[in-house]
Amino acid sequence: MEENKLPFWKIFVIYQKERFPFLFHGPLILMFTFSAISYSRICRSQEGFINVSDFVVGFITTFCLFFLVRIVDEFKDKEIDAKYRKELPVPRGLITLKELKWVGVVVVLIQVAAIGFIHPSMFLFYWIVIAYLSLMTVEFFMHDWLNGHMWAYVGSHMVIIPLVDIYASGLDWYLDNEGPHLGLFFFFGVSYFNGIVLEIGRKLKTPKAEKEGVVTYSGLLGFTKAAYLWMAILTITLTLAAAASYYADLSVISYYVLAAFYLICLFFAFRYSQDPSAKNSKYIEVMSGVWTLLMYGTLGGVAGLVNFLI
Repeated sequence: MEENKLPFWKIFVIYQKERFPFLFHGPLILMFTFSAISYSRICRSQEGFINVSDFVVGFITTFCLFFLVRIVDEFKDKEIDAKYRKELPVPRGLITLKELKWVGVVVVLIQVAAIGFIHPSMFLFYWIVIAYLSLMTVEFFMHDWLNGHMWAYVGSHMVIIPLVDIYASGLDWYLDNEGPHLGLFFFFGVSYFNGIVLEIGRKLKTPKAEKEGVVTYSGLLGFTKAAYLWMAILTITLTLAAAASYYADLSVISYYVLAAFYLICLFFAFRYSQDPSAKNSKYIEVMSGVWTLLMYGTLGGVAGLVNFLI
């Protein structure tokens, strides 16, 4: 039986495995949400955790928001995918853009129902994120210019991550009728550059993996410079994380953990710069995800879990 003749639920399972694997992104977004809330509470010297119902809705909302980003990218990249990446689900006919549009509608309805039922005041931040995502969909009405200036393209699109962070952390400070703590702005900076770490990390390819029409950092800059760029973004992220740790008055152990893993990442980046093999390329991609998880776990996850269990 051809893929596109399968029941839609089976088609959707295949699609998410290839384009937005829930089993991979779920834990990362769960940590993202939990850490943002926990970090805010730590900075405000609040004991315990927010209501479980608020957290569950917050996780559902943040997960769905990042999934919507994936769906939006399918529409933005449809021409390039159809021409150069015919193996992807949409160009090969597994799922249509019309079907993805309706998936997106259902996802938004789930978010609206969840937020409206539990904490409708959070619509303020939700609609800000949706508005920015809508601008991303039309590429800020500057399609040709942005596609000709890669750094502006990446920089503008990564703003969505700290915007989601504002929503997630707001489940603490905003619902408690407070303002955001100063440390949160460093936390938002960490989220922004973590997004760039992930973006670059998945686009450091091998010579054989480079494809015509598909932009990668290794293809754009060369393997060595691209690896150094990844290291530079890691360094910026580490610096912001150190500042965020300071404002949260975290243990010195946090600095040691971040520094140790930073050095491990540099080791793999250097290996890739010397030998851009498939194995070393995969290491960079995996380390990008682990770095992000460790970052959120260190800044808010571990301490937040302790507060949650108290």
